[in-house]
Amino acid sequence: MNTTRPLRPQRGRVIYPGRASGRALTTQQPLSFFGSFDLETGVVTERGHPLEGRAVTGRVLVFPTGTGSTVGSFALLRMVRSGVGPAALVMRSCDTTVAVGAIIAEIPCVDQVDISLWNDDDQLWVAENEVGHDVG
Repeated sequence: MNTTRPLRPQRGRVIYPGRASGRALTTQQPLSFFGSFDLETGVVTERGHPLEGRAVTGRVLVFPTGTGSTVGSFALLRMVRSGVGPAALVMRSCDTTVAVGAIIAEIPCVDQVDISLWNDDDQLWVAENEVGHDVG
């Protein structure tokens, strides 16, 4: 758990532009949108994953990178269209599958940031290439 917070927003690379905010859901483990989620509920179903049993719905999902099949792009789109997708994606390194998913689902997505700066339930915002923490 990180107990220090950045004083300034972190700047990264925009994968898909936009603005969103929400509680962070963080992991240091990669995720696959195809096979690791219940696409009807937005709950992580991958056995043994640190986020198993937790929903991404409306959260700023903070994770290192995506894994798996290109079908994951369409799985992410389906989650968003069903109203159970994340509000934004913040990553260390965005892979092609997640990039395409963020673009077709129109989810703000930023990579090339230090994902260790944030903890679960931190209130985060994403605005274009910046990710910030509300200290409220």
